[in-house]
Amino acid sequence: MAEPGVETRTRSSVITARAAASFEPVGRSVAAARAFVRDTLQGWGHGDVVDDAVVLTSELVTNAVIHAGTAADVLCLRTEQGVRVEVADHYPEREVPLQGAGRPVAALDRENGRGLLLCSALASRWGVDYSPTTKNVWFQLNLPERPVGTRHAGPAVPTALLPVADERVRVAVLQVEPSGAITAWNDDAESLFGYAADQVVGKQLGDFAAWPHTPGTSTGLAEALLLSRWEGSYGLRGADGRVIPVYASHLRVRDTQGEPSTVCLLVRDDERAVLQTPARVPASAGGDSSGEGGSADPFEVFIGSPAPDDLDGLLQRTVERARDMLDGDAAFLLLATDDETELEVRASTGLPSARQRFARVPVEVGTSRYASARMPAVHEDLTAVPGAVPLLSGTGMRSVVTVPLKVEGRLTGSLGVAAEAPRRYANKEALRLQFAADRIALAVESARLGELERLRRGSLSFLVEASDLLAGTLDRDQTLALMAQMTVPTLATWCAVYTIADQSSDPYLSYVLHEDEERIDGLKELLSSIAPPEPVPTPGARVWNAPAEAAHRAALRASVQELGQEASAPLSSGIATTLHTATAVGGETVVLPLVARNRVIGMLTLGKPADDHFRQEILELAEDLSRRAALALDNARLYSERVSISQSLQRSLLPPGLPQIPGVEVDVIYRAAGEGNEVGGDFYDVFPIRDQAYGFAIGDVCGTGPEAAAVTGLARHALRLLAREGFGGPAVLERLNAAILDEGARSRFLTLLYGELWPQEDGSALLKVVCAGHPLPLRLRQDGTVEPAAEPQPLLGVMDDLELYEQMVVLDPGDVLLCVTDGVTERREGARMLGDDGLADVLRTCTGLTAGAVAARVLRAVERFAAEPASDDMAILTMRVPEPHHQ
Repeated sequence: MAEPGVETRTRSSVITARAAASFEPVGRSVAAARAFVRDTLQGWGHGDVVDDAVVLTSELVTNAVIHAGTAADVLCLRTEQGVRVEVADHYPEREVPLQGAGRPVAALDRENGRGLLLCSALASRWGVDYSPTTKNVWFQLNLPERPVGTRHAGPAVPTALLPVADERVRVAVLQVEPSGAITAWNDDAESLFGYAADQVVGKQLGDFAAWPHTPGTSTGLAEALLLSRWEGSYGLRGADGRVIPVYASHLRVRDTQGEPSTVCLLVRDDERAVLQTPARVPASAGGDSSGEGGSADPFEVFIGSPAPDDLDGLLQRTVERARDMLDGDAAFLLLATDDETELEVRASTGLPSARQRFARVPVEVGTSRYASARMPAVHEDLTAVPGAVPLLSGTGMRSVVTVPLKVEGRLTGSLGVAAEAPRRYANKEALRLQFAADRIALAVESARLGELERLRRGSLSFLVEASDLLAGTLDRDQTLALMAQMTVPTLATWCAVYTIADQSSDPYLSYVLHEDEERIDGLKELLSSIAPPEPVPTPGARVWNAPAEAAHRAALRASVQELGQEASAPLSSGIATTLHTATAVGGETVVLPLVARNRVIGMLTLGKPADDHFRQEILELAEDLSRRAALALDNARLYSERVSISQSLQRSLLPPGLPQIPGVEVDVIYRAAGEGNEVGGDFYDVFPIRDQAYGFAIGDVCGTGPEAAAVTGLARHALRLLAREGFGGPAVLERLNAAILDEGARSRFLTLLYGELWPQEDGSALLKVVCAGHPLPLRLRQDGTVEPAAEPQPLLGVMDDLELYEQMVVLDPGDVLLCVTDGVTERREGARMLGDDGLADVLRTCTGLTAGAVAARVLRAVERFAAEPASDDMAILTMRVPEPHHQ
């Protein structure tokens, strides 16, 4: 019997759009599948369900390509009911973990078995379809209904009750193409924001808009421009760099050719009544109602109907209605943290909202019982009790009434109304406001929990992708850049990463990023001028005031300098940069430690623009990110150290240079294979033994790593030492063989070509060669014939008793001796191998070339033999006796 909520058959529906992609059974396919689903759904305009779809797709594709080890086919379908995503793998024998099936379900902290559990938790419908060759897991996410085109009309009211606006109300009119480019900009827009039309037309509205970037919440600017109607608040950056809060009304229209665009009407946020759609309040509001409608909903009586469906809209409507109800000058609403120890400012009207949003204040303030947020409180004159309501400090408000929002006896928030005149409020107003707060407390808490759930899902998707990106590189600089790019602008306006090399080193400013690239240089200069934060290992974010204070001091100095200029003179670039930097850095700045392997390796610094604050959920998300980033950064450091050590050791195992041999050209090409150039493998050496006598060697140690490197170093140094002691070739190799066997368990067998060379007075060169298990050296004569220059003998490091002998070779003028390692002869392309014959064919084409040209031609032939990069080290040693020059 199928589990409740699980469907094994789909209901017929009309498919209005579809997109499909297949992904190979490799780890990077999971990230590619997430990106495909995200791009598809956002392209369809379904941003509401993107986060859930991405999380579910990630789990199902992981099950297919990682755990089942098969390719994954992803299909996205759009229907009238919602979005359906199907993930098919090719391993139908795997069991499906179903709850209640008589066997334990996989634990939630295990790596596999979570995909279907998540489907049951997040999806509207889901199921599994089987065929003889595939298993297809699908889920459907229903789309929230959005009422479109609702019209409102306000009643005729007396003049005294009309909203207050400046004498000259300016309404900015913008027209925006679907691509986001501005096509029209009226005179009021120029007056409000300081830009002439020719400065903004053709540019992206997003370049000027300061839109919230909280993951998983709210509607993005691009989405808002695609809706038929939209109203809300955001900010536009003026020509002076300041963000001007505006209230906007968007209407999507089309021209006679059918091309869509969006007309945007904007006013200052404190004049929103000019554009804001009035709430429809039932006629019975404020009194008993009768008739068909029955009694009015107390919540709708206060908040208006229809109620906003998002938390920010609900809170903003609440503070505006509370202000109007008590005829106040300002109102504010704060929400409590989970532990009820702090309140976070979430909405305000009549106050500088940009400065106060997400600011946090303690619940218990001052000594008076009226200062407690858990009880209604009235302050007739705040000048008598300064600091009793920290939110109102410096705002000019004199009297205030605050009441708690409670759900089932638990403090969930605080609502307040303030006035500029003293003694405006008494207990009567507190009772009215408390009654209103009781009406909306449950709705606010429900909306807040919904926002937290959306934020949690968005955060999960964000952290999954961040982990993927950080795990995909071991380069330190790239890791630093990824850390910054993931935080800006998603979590913060700007970011700085400090690194600490070791416990005795001071923090170093390694990377700086701002969402506005023009601010990066000024920000970097400011941070470089102040002491870095203390590297404290305590987890969590801590406030760092130094950047804001330094920016404030710099702005004061720049302002004084500006006052000394003539009024008509433009600001110098230095003053302008300082002022813009002060605006960018003037908000809250927090520092999170980067702790890896019980050591502080750096600090992640996040900042907000002037008068802005972080919300607690964002700080918790940033803390999760910092833990992942710290481990990735430390892994990159360890990998870089390992590569550096490996490369240094590799260099130490090869000779620093080649000696000049009279009458003989010598050249070497060495290519190490593999990422990081693993130590060990092939080696070569050419060195003087005594006057007119030179030794040369080329060898290959079995394996790689430290053990192979030990044998490589032993062989190269032993050859030089024994040869210079006067031992001949066989004696040198026999003693080296004994030394290798003495290494015991660390010993490795070694193929080695060793020889000694004496230049002769007649222009030739005499060689004595011993080839111990190594590819045979090839001799190229002037007539183009190629022949082996030695005979094969046993390799070293295997047998105790070796009887080796040396062979004599004379290189005549124009002859070439070619010595290589097996990385050359064993070069493969499928079933084909270059081999000794192929190498001989290449060498026959080198008649008349110098030693260096011969080595280069051999290398080029080896590289062209196969398309894939070489998987083995290669060493090529060439010696040539040049022909005498004729007069």
